[in-house]
Amino acid sequence: MEPNNNISTPDDGKTVGIISYLTIVGWLIAYFAMHNEKKTEQGSYQLRQTLLFYIVSIGFFVIWRVVIVALLFSSLAMLALAGTIIWIVDIGFFVLWLLGFIGAVNGQKKPIPLIGDMAQTMFPGI
Repeated sequence: MEPNNNISTPDDGKTVGIISYLTIVGWLIAYFAMHNEKKTEQGSYQLRQTLLFYIVSIGFFVIWRVVIVALLFSSLAMLALAGTIIWIVDIGFFVLWLLGFIGAVNGQKKPIPLIGDMAQTMFPGI
């Protein structure tokens, strides 16, 4: 008898979720190599969470780096203040990532604070 490869186990979505948190490349692997073949509700949930997280964090990264370049022609005090703000924002992004990652490891559908609920409505096709 041939094994049935279409049977979903509770871990399927959990693995996709965990891998999606491991960099953007991990997200691409989780989506294209794992999720497209065997879609699960948990996998879809985590992929939506991480997609918006990556979009927002990359957006902030680019914006803040443009601000830093602009401040290079300003005072050193403003540059130091911007550097401190960036550092605090980066820690905030790490905390949000960590909370989402812990939820994925535990197999929970727990939204990332501030953006998680929005992610579920923005990317319904995932």
